[in-house]
Amino acid sequence: MTKTGKKGAGFLSSDLVRAVLKGHSGLGLAFAALLYLVCLTGTIAVFTHELQRWENPGAEPMETMSADAVQAAYHEAMGRADGPVEHVLILMPSEDRPWPSLRIDAEDGSQTTWIADSTGRITGKMREGWTKFLTRLHINLHLPQSWGIFIVGLTGVALLSSLISGLLAHPRIFRDAFHLRLGGSRRLQEADLHNRIGVWALPFHITVSLTGALLGLSSIIIGAIGLAVFQGDTAKVYAIFTPPHPAEDARPAPPLDLRPLFATVATKTPGARISYLVVEHPTEMGAAAVFEVEDGSSRLANADSFAFDRSGRLYHQQKAERNNVGQQILGSLGQLHFGWFGGGVVKIAYALLGLGLTYLAAGGVNIWLARRRDKGRPAPGWERVWAAAVWGQPVALAGAAFAALFTMSVALLIWTWAAISSAMLGAAIFLPPVAISRAGRTGTGMVLIALAAAHLGFMGTGDRMALIVDGAFGLIGLGLLATVVAQVPMLRKALLPA
Repeated sequence: MTKTGKKGAGFLSSDLVRAVLKGHSGLGLAFAALLYLVCLTGTIAVFTHELQRWENPGAEPMETMSADAVQAAYHEAMGRADGPVEHVLILMPSEDRPWPSLRIDAEDGSQTTWIADSTGRITGKMREGWTKFLTRLHINLHLPQSWGIFIVGLTGVALLSSLISGLLAHPRIFRDAFHLRLGGSRRLQEADLHNRIGVWALPFHITVSLTGALLGLSSIIIGAIGLAVFQGDTAKVYAIFTPPHPAEDARPAPPLDLRPLFATVATKTPGARISYLVVEHPTEMGAAAVFEVEDGSSRLANADSFAFDRSGRLYHQQKAERNNVGQQILGSLGQLHFGWFGGGVVKIAYALLGLGLTYLAAGGVNIWLARRRDKGRPAPGWERVWAAAVWGQPVALAGAAFAALFTMSVALLIWTWAAISSAMLGAAIFLPPVAISRAGRTGTGMVLIALAAAHLGFMGTGDRMALIVDGAFGLIGLGLLATVVAQVPMLRKALLPA
């Protein structure tokens, strides 16, 4: 049998395996930087609720909030708005975030979020600069929303495609699931670790990439369904998943009274927890309020929905137990993607698995660079640039978090992140990869330790979760500095002439 006829895995020829491997490498290289950034920020975003508590350690913790307190907070927040209000989003206290917030969406497009105490008194604006910066960077890269979400959705498709092509390109990947060649060739070591992490956490990788692609490309999916089923009318597709709007009536009216609506919800779902409510056009006769209520089941999509008009009439209700397959999938995507189910243990598992996925995104390029060097075609320029891209992001994100202690402006945090990222890329002109790596780890470690100390000093210790986050920052910072100390001999060898 000729070489071209050999089988790579019983059903794949060696030529096909080589072709798929080439495509796998090309796909990874084309999306490498974006994949790495999206995976890294997604890993951190698993702890969004904990980071919100870290930003607001002085908020009063509570398990529940009475209807009278919600009405008082809602009325006071409305009174602080500078102009007409389009919507009010009220997040009720939860186990993940044990205090309420009220976001006022003005007609001019501005948004202001307030925190209230258990009596309904507004205690101040919610600090959410770092959390919003991080989540927006992960969701839409701080680009115009439709374009940014679409690009991130494409990275999800690229990641899923890379996973599938990686399996096809390595026919023995399952057979060698526990085979590691450590201590020898760097390329073989990196390749083995890359393949092992890819196999060990494959269900997680597929879940995250698939849900990310579906979330990012949802507008295209809905457009396709509308074109195929409703002659291009996407409004009919959205109507399947969202409550209908009441009749438009823009005549001015007092702010909608929420208290009788709370009472109605309580009679329909005794003892259930209200997750949030949205008040639409609260100072118009056509006002409406939509309540999302957890039904207490183990389903991921477990929210019952109740919509009321100004008169208190319940004009729409949707029980989670009656959701169709599409509604169940849509309601589960976000929780599956970020690990926001099952409590802290699941979040920690998602974070560790997310770090593995981030390593896969970075390690693929490392393998490609090492393979070129082994073949006598090194790319030192790309090695420096890639080291700056990989180690520039942790220090840039840590720097943005430190800046968030002193400003609530997301724009300033974006500029801080961009400036540090650019400085690290600029360092690639002068420094070898090992020195860039050391600078990134040293910078990240020092900033994280300073961040933990400064947060304790400026924000106080009012929330136990904030102390845990500060402790985690400090430990990660110390761990990074320890790796730098351990690699000092390697750095000297790289910098000093032979």
